[in-house]
Amino acid sequence: MKVLVTGLGAVTPFGVGVEALMDGSFSGRSALGSGRGTCHLSVEAQLGKRSARRTDRFAQLALVAAEEAVEQSGFEGTVPAERVACLVGTAVGGLQTLESQIETHRAEGPAAVSPLTVPLLMANAAAAQIAMRFGFHGETAAVVSACAAGAQAIVDGARLIASGEADVAVVGGAEAANTDFTSAIFTSAGALSPTGRSRPFHSERDGFVLAEGAGILVLESEESARKRDARVLGELSGWGTSTDAHHITAPEPSGRHAAQALSLALTRAGVSAGELGYVNAHGTGTNMNDAVEAVVLREVLGAEVASVPVSSTKSAIGHLLGAAGAVEAIVSLGALLARHLPPTVGLDDIDPAVQDLCHVLAAGPMPEGSTAVASNSMGFGGHNVALVFSAGGRADHGAEHL
Repeated sequence: MKVLVTGLGAVTPFGVGVEALMDGSFSGRSALGSGRGTCHLSVEAQLGKRSARRTDRFAQLALVAAEEAVEQSGFEGTVPAERVACLVGTAVGGLQTLESQIETHRAEGPAAVSPLTVPLLMANAAAAQIAMRFGFHGETAAVVSACAAGAQAIVDGARLIASGEADVAVVGGAEAANTDFTSAIFTSAGALSPTGRSRPFHSERDGFVLAEGAGILVLESEESARKRDARVLGELSGWGTSTDAHHITAPEPSGRHAAQALSLALTRAGVSAGELGYVNAHGTGTNMNDAVEAVVLREVLGAEVASVPVSSTKSAIGHLLGAAGAVEAIVSLGALLARHLPPTVGLDDIDPAVQDLCHVLAAGPMPEGSTAVASNSMGFGGHNVALVFSAGGRADHGAEHL
């Protein structure tokens, strides 16, 4: 059964909406300031005062992205609510609530702690809030697999549709962990850039830059989309998952299991390396990740490694942790729709060890004849997820509808 994409929504440091994300991604500029990626929006204006007060920042971002995606899809009122699933990935959930309530407890004592603390901080809050806002009654859950969570949620939703358990799945990821405390954790671990610059594949890369945001996709069965004459943005034609089982934070050096995930996705999609027009790399900007990912791409793409364009969205908007895979999936599909490639920002000195990849240094057209794009995600715990999107829908439904 085909799994189609009928709606997209995003909130990123480039702004609210997929259009802002894609315009920013194609511009070749960075949205990062002061060493962090922050989303600028009025949550109360977007969601209303009551909803804003009763949700953590990560769930707020998810709700705003979901409203855009659901509205674009237009399935409300035409698909039974019992047939709509909602799966949202996150790495840490309501961390801002947890931090603030710990401070309240220390400063004012137990009686001052909010009774809403658990509902706000729990990892499933984003998915639950989306389901309540729209009245979805299918499976609703959080996916927690570190920086692969958003991509894994997309896979899990696709599986529900492919198995016939759902007609529509509202899926993606959300994160709002760019706090001082989180920065201290990743700095201590040696993963955060001390210079505050996100430079994947650069010879002087020194870590990632924390950011917040959310990406939501509406997946739909072909039968459901055809029945309501939906506008189809593309097809999630392939997906693959695997686990390194090697180290709790470091990728397995040979990259063979991450390569397994990407190979599975391409095989499921029926897409050869030569048909790929673009790969959105996990590309964190850490020394080990970028080196291992280059090994993965060489293994899977083979002789085509020098001709399949590769770039990292994290160079422009930072690392959204559990939301990264979902936002990068949207950028990948957006690139396919526009037939245009987003560059890796600031890649003015490529690491010789990854020089053989076909790096996108400036925005430009996608190679002629390419029919699909891929997005890679890797997470602490050894989680690997690869997604492949192929062109789909009517010819008049192009990138202008993003």
